[in-house]
Amino acid sequence: MDLRYKRKNAYDVYSAEEMEQAYAYCEGYKKFIDASKTERLAVKTAIKIAEEHGFDEFVPGKKYYAGDKIYLNQKKKAAVFAVIGKQSLQSGFLMTAAHIDSPRLDLKPNPLYQDGNLALLKSHYYGGLRKYQWVTIPLALCGTVCKKNGESVDIEIGNCEEDPVFYITDLLPHLASKQAEKKMAEAIPAENLNIVIGSVPDPDAEEDRFKIHFLNLLHNKYGISQEDFFTADLSIVPAEKARDVGLDRSLIGAYGHDDRICAYPAFSALLETTAPEKTCIALLADREEVGSMGITGMQSRFFDMFIEDLCLSEDVNVNRVYRASSCISADVAAAFDPTYQDVFDANSAAYLNYGIVLSKYTGARGKSGASEACPEYMAKLCSVFDQANAMYQFHEMGKVDAGGGGTVSQYIANRNIDVVDIGVPMLSMHAPYELAAKADIYSMYKAMKAFYSL
Repeated sequence: MDLRYKRKNAYDVYSAEEMEQAYAYCEGYKKFIDASKTERLAVKTAIKIAEEHGFDEFVPGKKYYAGDKIYLNQKKKAAVFAVIGKQSLQSGFLMTAAHIDSPRLDLKPNPLYQDGNLALLKSHYYGGLRKYQWVTIPLALCGTVCKKNGESVDIEIGNCEEDPVFYITDLLPHLASKQAEKKMAEAIPAENLNIVIGSVPDPDAEEDRFKIHFLNLLHNKYGISQEDFFTADLSIVPAEKARDVGLDRSLIGAYGHDDRICAYPAFSALLETTAPEKTCIALLADREEVGSMGITGMQSRFFDMFIEDLCLSEDVNVNRVYRASSCISADVAAAFDPTYQDVFDANSAAYLNYGIVLSKYTGARGKSGASEACPEYMAKLCSVFDQANAMYQFHEMGKVDAGGGGTVSQYIANRNIDVVDIGVPMLSMHAPYELAAKADIYSMYKAMKAFYSL
């Protein structure tokens, strides 16, 4: 008997018919991620799909019964979807928790200015992005403007083929000798991430001609003024759509894989859950990329209040419910990159096309900021995934002192809920265009579906 652990490639395990299913499943994912480039758009898209599958908006105080499908819309930037189980909440619930925010550029409160005969917008980057990657690529403007009169206006420019896009300039190499001498992190200062939005002067204005022309265009289409920027939630995101990568079409390149690539399988698997024994929940959280604080982040009490309301209808203790519950923190993992293999431990790295990644702990260096999963819980999940033929592997993010990262698992563990980090491996994490494998996305879907059947 061979006692060694051997990795298996999905293309050696899944049949040709199942790989066809995997590729077909990923077409739905590509549509979802193209429609969900911000957390607001992700919530809007997910709720629309959920309602088409029979989900109704959660009503606090209402009595719910087995099979009921409900959702909570948290400030239009986070959401909770649940299918009520046959068993009482006293036996706990099964939850997946993913985040739907991604690194991006947010507009400053007063972003509009003109200089050098151009109209521009000032930005403030959100999350751990690498600033040099955001110059000279097509960009889209997405978000919501909330007016003082109570009216809200949604803006989305650059995501449709017929739309114009926006742009951040970089210095030409002929004049960039000093820039080239700087460290990579310093070559593009944050204050240089200025978005070009126009170059036509207003023919009737004497001052601020380029600003005024842009404002007139904006007002004609959306009815807003410069003052409305102060109460707006506007972001700059890559305009590129999700595309198949490779001649074999086995990979997907897209903006926002982290972490919508885990959110979609968790959410879509819940849509297919009809009569679970335990209540099943898919939580789509915001703010993970900046520490999960804020009213829509995992450190907020909005999720606790949702569960407390459900507990009140059954007259059960919420702390006992948490103690009996299980969760998968669904977040991406760094895949082994052969071009930069010096920062990876090859034995503990994740690889594309080898299935989802189980991370017993995350954190940095000496497990700082880590939530470490119980081995009993990990073994239980591995058994479930084996039965479902959902491929998986084990992972640690790089060499010990190379760096690290965190997820929402620590905030779930704080509630005394069993939790482990599981996700899709990917390359170029936090870049404007990230890379992942279709086989791994499909494995995530199979794993989430099996988890909800516990």
